[in-house]
Amino acid sequence: MSDTPVTYVRTQMLDQQAPPTSEVGPVRWVRENLFSSPMNAILTILSLYVVYIVLSHVGPWIVNGIWNANSLTECREIIATTGDGHHSAACFGVISARWHQLVFGYYPSELYWRPVLALVVFLVGIAPVMFPSLPRKLYFVTAAAPFLCFWLLWGGSIWLPISIALGFGVGIVANKVLAEHVSALAAIVGVIVLPLIYWILLAGPLAGGLASVIPLEIEFVPSRSFGGFMLSIVIGLSAIVMSLPLGILLALARRSDLFIIKTCAVVFIEVIRGVPLIVWLFTAQLLLNYFLPPGSSFDLTLRVIIMVTLFAAAYIAEVIRGGLAALPKGQYEGADSLGLNYWQSMQLIVLPQALKISIPGIVNTFIGLFKDTTLVVFIGLFDPIGISNAIRATTEWNGIYWELFLFIGIMFFISCFSMGRYSLYLEKKLQREHR
Repeated sequence: MSDTPVTYVRTQMLDQQAPPTSEVGPVRWVRENLFSSPMNAILTILSLYVVYIVLSHVGPWIVNGIWNANSLTECREIIATTGDGHHSAACFGVISARWHQLVFGYYPSELYWRPVLALVVFLVGIAPVMFPSLPRKLYFVTAAAPFLCFWLLWGGSIWLPISIALGFGVGIVANKVLAEHVSALAAIVGVIVLPLIYWILLAGPLAGGLASVIPLEIEFVPSRSFGGFMLSIVIGLSAIVMSLPLGILLALARRSDLFIIKTCAVVFIEVIRGVPLIVWLFTAQLLLNYFLPPGSSFDLTLRVIIMVTLFAAAYIAEVIRGGLAALPKGQYEGADSLGLNYWQSMQLIVLPQALKISIPGIVNTFIGLFKDTTLVVFIGLFDPIGISNAIRATTEWNGIYWELFLFIGIMFFISCFSMGRYSLYLEKKLQREHR
């Protein structure tokens, strides 16, 4: 072999070079997502033109908005005297002057701290459920949060929510005693029937007796004072929290082998889903009192919460039933092979997987439910739309539209977007845990 070096063979490694500009960073993203083909390039240019047209009209209207005005007439006078050619500007003075009504309705202004504190209590109570890494001691707050929020919002005697909470204790004790000494079916019936009997016959007199002995109360606020975004939050969050467990029970009942339970669940779900929500709201307003004892008066807001909860539970039941049907049959057989009974297999194996599959559908239902709370305006409740109508009916703000609707839309967007982002977080978290 010759010792002559080969001139076309490199004897040293080249230093690492930076990739071409067109293959990294924003340039690559733009090239791959906006101009990957002639058609995409044309659509990108057209879309940018549409965005420019919209922003060129809406942008100055928002940027030049008037915040310090006490009426629409004053707003127009300020716009006319600026002399800078801005013929169109938003009159955000209505937000500055009436934001408290849009948020709290007609709730007494000196008591605004109560709904704010109720929201904080709710968030602290729901936090350990949404984020299991938090300390388990917070579950005590979770259990007490619904009753404490009820007392803070409506006020009155503290013994009423306590007596209502005792009804759940009656159900827990009845379930344990009947399951050990009678049967599982008797325990299920007892959990439903005995608390209802307690709430109807004993809760009120017990609360009244305790209030007469130890009067602990705060100022009572009637439901007609509720309104604005606070009313939407109260109805929406109450229905969301209560409809999920009820929907799970309905989904399990619809897949039950017991004919009566399955038939009742099917009839309930199909009847509720077959009628628009607005019809059920009118039912809550007009007909629900006919099913109550003579002379009794049930709060309209509570009636609406109950009806919206039942409506949402029917849809949640179908979403969860889809998750149950999507599980392979081997999961059920595996639970049976381990010797688990029905409730153990559902709690430990079946429902966790079904709920994981159903997360997008559940959150989508909750978002739609929260937005549908605006329908209560048709039965005389002052949700944000109803409050905006009342504001526009005044002489100061008669003729204003878009500013109010923009503010309402932003509030709903923040809430619904937050629910959507939590759904994505939960899906990613469960995917990592099950790899």
